[in-house]
Amino acid sequence: MADKHPAQFPADTGEPVRLNARVSGVVQAVGFRYWTVRKAEELGLTGTVRNNDDGTVGIVAEGPQSVVLELRRWLRSPEAPGRVDDVQEAVSVATGTFSDFRVAY
Repeated sequence: MADKHPAQFPADTGEPVRLNARVSGVVQAVGFRYWTVRKAEELGLTGTVRNNDDGTVGIVAEGPQSVVLELRRWLRSPEAPGRVDDVQEAVSVATGTFSDFRVAY
């Protein structure tokens, strides 16, 4: 079951935000990273997704707050591949580091 207490987003000032998320459950070897890239590209976000050594998937996504919130909703929904048991997350100001969204190795 997904985390019932997601990170609190600050009031939307119109400035881009960064979501750092750690997704646990059955999220490796199920296409999770590739579907996450597809969803992020569809939403126009930038960032990365990677498999972590502990079996979780790490996501860094930047973009308008309302759009980042849509990615966060998708991560917790039945639309996400595999089985998401928990999403740990933190929100901060976007850094503008990324030019696209891709799988990081």
